[in-house]
Amino acid sequence: MGLGAEFARQLAARGENLYLTARTDELLRALAAELTSRHGNIRVETFRCDLSEPDAAGRIAADLAARGLRPRWLVNNAGFGDAGSFRNMAPGRVTACLMVNVVALTELARLLIPRMKSGDRIVNVASTASFQPVPYFNVYSASKAYVLSFSEALHEELLGEGIHVLCLCPGPTATNFGTNNGMDAAAFEKGQSSEKVVRAGLGASDRNKAIQLMQRRLAITALRAIPRVVVRKAAGSVAKRFKTAD
Repeated sequence: MGLGAEFARQLAARGENLYLTARTDELLRALAAELTSRHGNIRVETFRCDLSEPDAAGRIAADLAARGLRPRWLVNNAGFGDAGSFRNMAPGRVTACLMVNVVALTELARLLIPRMKSGDRIVNVASTASFQPVPYFNVYSASKAYVLSFSEALHEELLGEGIHVLCLCPGPTATNFGTNNGMDAAAFEKGQSSEKVVRAGLGASDRNKAIQLMQRRLAITALRAIPRVVVRKAAGSVAKRFKTAD
């Protein structure tokens, strides 16, 4: 859905063969049929997998190896997080958020980088929330801060091997993210399009950028000069307006 489906569409338009994974077979099959119908020269293979489950990344890597596939791109796009106070978050949701946003992303990189070559790409999708603590969106913002730091480190480590690592930080985008994560959907319906975000992300990867920040560039740059107590209070007041009832 959302950015993930758009990454698939734009990479298919570039002539890339695709290996898609998500939790729902029906969505995977529908997207695969759409892409092969539109781009008859590509192969689209699917694998149903829930990234919140233990060893999800290992199962994906094993399935790729069994099919004889070597990834030229790794797009770690899946992610979620609950809005609300930490004390009221369901323990299972906290664990699942960290498994998807942090563990699966890290493990997929660990398992697939040894099979990648010069010119191959990794795109890790983080958030503008990566740059500051966000009360009422606490675990999500912390997990995306990890994605940002991890991606920047990998970018430097893999420069000499010619593997491009990008951290894409979208900001509010017109997807179902708000509805799925306990936030006011209207705040996202007015956001930028998935098409715009993915086009900018792929273009940034083409230029071997480490970070592509889609929104609030000046404000986020200014965060470095503002005391953190001010930053977290301001972020909390904004997030409180967007969350639904706790």
